[in-house]
Amino acid sequence: MSAVVLDAGALIALDRNDRATWALLRVAADDGDVVLVPTGVVGQTWRDGARQALLSRALDHCEEVPLDGVVARAAGLLCGRTDTADVIDASVALAAAGAMVSGPVSVLTSDLDDLARLTGALRRSIDLIEV
Repeated sequence: MSAVVLDAGALIALDRNDRATWALLRVAADDGDVVLVPTGVVGQTWRDGARQALLSRALDHCEEVPLDGVVARAAGLLCGRTDTADVIDASVALAAAGAMVSGPVSVLTSDLDDLARLTGALRRSIDLIEV
């Protein structure tokens, strides 16, 4: 089984009704892929549920990956290894790497450079798709 991981840029695109991003999410669902969203990413994008119906609908089709103490420490270490600062981006890379045990993984991101750096440091072949 494949997995798709969404970063904040992907959630923002879905919230703004970006048709290309919705199409990617629809294809993933049709293919039976697991769609993952780290909870830190939800926190970055969630502002007013009453006004974010599209984002809420998208999240209904996603499995949220908790940002617990273990993941937070691993994300901090990964930021240190890659000289990056965004712990949430690092949690996206870690979620993608963790999902690889089930099959291929793609990340929908608006931050290709940082995600390439982070996933590269994990020595994982993760497909990065720009949204």
